[in-house]
Amino acid sequence: MAGPPLAAAAALLALLAPAAARSPGAAGCEVPPGGRFDCGPERLLSRAGCEARGCCYEPSGPGPGPPWCFFPRGYRSYRAENLTATASGYTAGLRRVAASFLPGEVGSLRLDVAMETPARLRFTLRDPARQRYEVPLATPRVSGRAASTLYGVQVNQDPFGLLVYRQRGGKVLLNTTVAPLFFADQFLQISTSLPSRFISGLGEHLTPLVLDTAWTRVTLWNRDMAPVPQVNLYGSHPFYLGMEDSGLAHGVFLLNSNAMDVLLQPSPAVTWRTTGGILDFYVFLGPDPKSVVRQYLDVIGFPFMPPYWGLGFHLCRWGYSSTDITRQVVANMTAARFPLDVQWNDLDYMDAKRDFTFNKKSFKDYPDMVRDFHRSGLRYIMIVDPGISSSGPPGTYKPYDEGLKRGVFIRNATGQPLIGKVWPGPTAFPDFTNPETHEWWHDMVKDFHDQVPFDGMWIDMNEPSNFVEGSQDGCPNNSLEQPPYVPGVFGGRLQAGTICASSQQYLSSHYNLHSLYGLTEAIASHDALLRVRGKRPFVISRSTFAGHGRYAGHWTGDVSSDWEQLYYSVPEVLLFNLFGVPLVGADICGFAGDASEELCVRWTQLGAFYPFMRNHNDHGARPQEPYAFSPAAQAAMRNALRLRYSLLPFLYTLFHRAHSAGETVARPLFLEFPKDPNTWAVDRQLMWGGGLLITPVLEAGKTKVSGYFPAGTWYSLAGDSTIHSKGQWILLPAPLDTINVHVRAGHILPLQEPAFSTAESRKKGMALAVALTPDGFARGDLFWDDGESWQTFEKGDYTEILFLATHGAVLSQLLQAGAHLDGVLLEAVTVLGVTSPPRQVLANGALVDDFSYRSDTQVLRVPVSLPMWEQFVITWS
Repeated sequence: MAGPPLAAAAALLALLAPAAARSPGAAGCEVPPGGRFDCGPERLLSRAGCEARGCCYEPSGPGPGPPWCFFPRGYRSYRAENLTATASGYTAGLRRVAASFLPGEVGSLRLDVAMETPARLRFTLRDPARQRYEVPLATPRVSGRAASTLYGVQVNQDPFGLLVYRQRGGKVLLNTTVAPLFFADQFLQISTSLPSRFISGLGEHLTPLVLDTAWTRVTLWNRDMAPVPQVNLYGSHPFYLGMEDSGLAHGVFLLNSNAMDVLLQPSPAVTWRTTGGILDFYVFLGPDPKSVVRQYLDVIGFPFMPPYWGLGFHLCRWGYSSTDITRQVVANMTAARFPLDVQWNDLDYMDAKRDFTFNKKSFKDYPDMVRDFHRSGLRYIMIVDPGISSSGPPGTYKPYDEGLKRGVFIRNATGQPLIGKVWPGPTAFPDFTNPETHEWWHDMVKDFHDQVPFDGMWIDMNEPSNFVEGSQDGCPNNSLEQPPYVPGVFGGRLQAGTICASSQQYLSSHYNLHSLYGLTEAIASHDALLRVRGKRPFVISRSTFAGHGRYAGHWTGDVSSDWEQLYYSVPEVLLFNLFGVPLVGADICGFAGDASEELCVRWTQLGAFYPFMRNHNDHGARPQEPYAFSPAAQAAMRNALRLRYSLLPFLYTLFHRAHSAGETVARPLFLEFPKDPNTWAVDRQLMWGGGLLITPVLEAGKTKVSGYFPAGTWYSLAGDSTIHSKGQWILLPAPLDTINVHVRAGHILPLQEPAFSTAESRKKGMALAVALTPDGFARGDLFWDDGESWQTFEKGDYTEILFLATHGAVLSQLLQAGAHLDGVLLEAVTVLGVTSPPRQVLANGALVDDFSYRSDTQVLRVPVSLPMWEQFVITWS
């Protein structure tokens, strides 16, 4: 990798800086091992090579650990000059005062610091002389500066560094003076101290919720790769959330889409090392973790509102090889009395694996099958890959013919469409940064929808994945294909498993745009579905980037059917909620390999609490539909599915809060309990909103499970037990038919009688689970609309109800009234934590004589029949 330019740069360095002047004094090298920053990032250096750079050399043991060659204290790179106030904050010039060892270094930079809001700071480092690539993500435009801020900023002059600290208490959140800044054409690096070792984010990886700061390298470059630890996967989210010792939180987002490494070390510190673009940072001051997430979503966009049916159960596998088999699967689900909302097909439906076609033999009645599903209240989704088959004779395949004519494909160095190889054979790749491609994509989606009235799109292989390296003709030999520094990408080259980095797109090179491919396809698909169906789009994508959640959801890719992957799905779902992609889930029972019955039961129980719930399987693996197992396993899965369906009004309301207020749906415990450090690393449990705690079994052969319960009162959702926790781990019984779900005191959950699809369940009777605090208080809400119209919230076409419990009463208040709940009755109210037996219960002033109360569990059950669309009050005394 280190070709002649580097040797030349090193020689130049020796000329410019006499060794004596540059070699660090012994004192400069006295850096604790955990605080050493790598002076030889692009290749292994000998002692002589290291010292020629003016760095310190100290070999250490094998394995991950401190760099052998590291920067001395005060190593000079840039000097800040002419710091001046601007309308939005500050600006300064940066001048390189010592030659770097990198080709294409930029000698002068401009720093801009914008104090955008009281809790949000943005700073950019750019080349003032040359427009460089910047991520085409629309971020908030702010004029002026925030009057009072949670942060203070200091600029260190020489060596240049930036300090960001909390105004209250002075805690330093970023300090970039810990290591020198580098800004070369294809190598940009900046390091900062971290206020604690609790750091979470930097997706997408198979990782615990809390990252390891002991010399971890996190690589971001979207890659088709079955999930294993320590490898760059399908998405890039260059954002982290950091907790501070006091329970305060902050976040940092680097708006950069190039291939990058993020390095964590024990001091603790983080180094951002990217291969292009500019350095464009946002810092979010919280001060609590929920606010950090909302501030991040203020920048990248709030999540889209899914249709109600999208929260039901989805079923798929690769290998449903005909309409007959697909219909039979649905019939089997019905016969076994399992809820099902959406039936899917993988590649099997296509003619020769080509997009926007169907097999006229095995899927001859395909359009009729989809219409029949609709008649029985089901929805239908099929897979669509970005690669467009290019090998057919001209005039035989419209998507390719039209695409060529309209110039929508990514081009190689010679200006011709780049041809790779995916499922159908040779393929061209649409360039979704080109507005014309969006029109062409819409036309293809519409043509196919006119034949087959599908309801959503499953977009796969969009990293983009390629079965040959680069293209069928390889890639040119240039600095984009062989950059001076290659991050730790799987395969060792940027073109591995994808297309040539130097291929050209409408907005820039693929080198710059690669990790945006899935996002741009998701936007095109979202827009096409909205225009074609006129209703809320439903898109699930494998590849993602920051801002994806505005347009689509995500599934976690080709996970294998094993217990380890079952566990990892929990932090993955939690992290994607922090990234603003709440509609996320893993393939239930795993995709690759055979799932055992026990694993599949436990995975279905956990999967009932994935915001996106789909069972999906590989071809050739053992069947894993719920009906494929023993009667006992089926009963356990049926319970889990019925539990999910009964909670859908609560889940839908959480999605509304995400869409309208930037909240999370599935959330880690630390988001609710940041002042309790015991919660920070909990990633074997998850919460729905602030009110529901799920403690799944994630290991084989276990009938008990240990869960952490933050201080307070927790009621089992079934109402059969209560936990008064001081903030402790509690061992819970968990036989195979049970998943532990607890309601947090102070919350009211709206529930609905389950049915075999949401089309049916939405008409059924509702209930409330009221979990009282010791002083008898609780609150909750319900958001309801027609479940699929576009922008009902924005247009005011919805119903919103507030529920309050206090002083022996539960009442509802209509915050926004529409006709959507007409005919839906409230049929039961369960009050948890009623400490003394009530003598009488009134509903809207009328006596209820068939209420029941158990003094052992302190549960009051009140059967009622009250219209949900009118305000009510229920009292007990």
